[in-house]
Amino acid sequence: MTDDYAIINTGGKQYRVREGDTVQIEKLIGEPGDTITFDRVLLTNLDGKVDVGKPAVDGAEVSGEIASQDKAKKVISFRYKNKTRHHVKTGHRQKLTSVRITSISAK
Repeated sequence: MTDDYAIINTGGKQYRVREGDTVQIEKLIGEPGDTITFDRVLLTNLDGKVDVGKPAVDGAEVSGEIASQDKAKKVISFRYKNKTRHHVKTGHRQKLTSVRITSISAK
């Protein structure tokens, strides 16, 4: 594995990725095995040369393959009001996509 990495922005979050990494990100449309390209690359470190974007690096892209579509663990939200017998219990499972990074390129 190389020391090359990139920082991408997807789903309102930033991820540091390298070739061969598998990343859990917010749900993307696609089936397992589909190829996906991230063009919002904020930083690249390729062969020891660091490029910082303003806000994104021009011509840089990260390619990956969708490994699976999953759901995260359930998060329980419980609201309680004292002395009134009032409580609300809700749960939520975030949909996630596992992406295996195949290549990082800068043009």
